[in-house]
Amino acid sequence: MKNATRLWLMLSALTLLLAGCTAGGMQAGTRTHLSATQCRDLTEIRNKAPVTRERSMSELAALEEAGYHPGWFFDPYYPADLEVAQRRVDTWYLTECPQTRPG
Repeated sequence: MKNATRLWLMLSALTLLLAGCTAGGMQAGTRTHLSATQCRDLTEIRNKAPVTRERSMSELAALEEAGYHPGWFFDPYYPADLEVAQRRVDTWYLTECPQTRPG
């Protein structure tokens, strides 16, 4: 019964999320995923700059935006979910931060 309640809550939340997306809550191409600060910090990380708390927190915020949740006590999908988030952030970096790429 406990699992049925948890499943019901999860399905309800997913339904509301999908309803918001289809109602126009997420319009493609109108927002960027990475801020200018995140672009700068990711560039510095890729260029082997010294590690700072600010850069680490910026990278973590980008990974969380990409769907990675490090605070979950038990994550049956780790490390696959982290790798997916890293690939997503890499894609965002290449498309949204072209002016900060080394070259």
